[in-house]
Amino acid sequence: MAAVHADSFVRAGGNTGPELRLVCFPHAGGAPSSFRTWGDRLPAGLELLTACYPGRHNRFGEPYLTRMDALADQLAESLQPYLDVPLALFGHSMGAAVAYEVTLRLEQRYGVRPLRLFVSGHPSPQVPQAVGDCHTDPEALLDRVDRLGNSLAGLLEVPELREIALATLQADYELIETYRPAAPAPVGCPMVGYVGDQDADCSAEDVRSWAELTTGGFEFHSFPGGHFYLEPHEPELVRHVVGHLAEDLRLRLVPSSRGGRDA
Repeated sequence: MAAVHADSFVRAGGNTGPELRLVCFPHAGGAPSSFRTWGDRLPAGLELLTACYPGRHNRFGEPYLTRMDALADQLAESLQPYLDVPLALFGHSMGAAVAYEVTLRLEQRYGVRPLRLFVSGHPSPQVPQAVGDCHTDPEALLDRVDRLGNSLAGLLEVPELREIALATLQADYELIETYRPAAPAPVGCPMVGYVGDQDADCSAEDVRSWAELTTGGFEFHSFPGGHFYLEPHEPELVRHVVGHLAEDLRLRLVPSSRGGRDA
C-alpha cells in the first residue's frame, strides 16, 4: 500500500468545517499554483484541495514519479484524511488522467464514490495515442510546450530555473506518455468533460470519449480557446463546476422528488 504523504495536497484558505471538497489535479509540469485563484471563487462550505505531485512546491527534493500507478496509488492513499465530507475531482490535461485513476481507486479500494469527476483537455485512455518521445527528446518537449502554451514556458526562459522546469516536464511527460492501460474500467460517479474549441492537442471527440468510462452519466462542455482555455475562462468554468456540485450535494442530502440523480 502506498504511504500517506501529508504534503500531497494543498488546502486553499482557512476553511473550517467544509460541507464539500473539490480536489484539483494539475497538468504536466503543473503545481498547486495552477489553481491558486480558484479558492477565492468558491462559496463558503466548499474547500479546495490541489494535488502536489512529487518534486515540486512543498515536495521539492522528492524523486519524481514517472508511472501512473505509483502516483495514483500515492494520491488516493493520501486523500484518506479528507474523506469525512463528500468530494469531487477536477483534472486538466495530464491531471484528467490522474483524477480518473484516483477516482477508480477511491471507488474500488476505499468504497468512496465522489459526487462527480470533471475531466478537461485530455482524451480518455481508450483513445489510441501515438507513442510519445517528449520525455526523451528535449527539443520535442520544448516545441510541444511552446505550442500548447504551458505555464512553465516562462520558467524555461530563466537560466536559473530552466533545468528544474525541464526535469519536471520530462518526468510528467514520461508518466503520461507511458500511460496505456490495457482495459480501462468505468467509474460509477457522473462525469463532465471540458475542452477548448481550438485545442491543438485534444479534440471535442477525444473528450467525449470519456462517456464510455462512466456508468453515472456524462456531460460535455466546450469553451473558446486552446489547450489552456481554463485560464482566461476561469470565472465561467468555476461557476459551471460549482453549479453542478451544489446540485449534487443537494440531491445527496435531500431525497429527490424526481426519484433519482441528474447526470
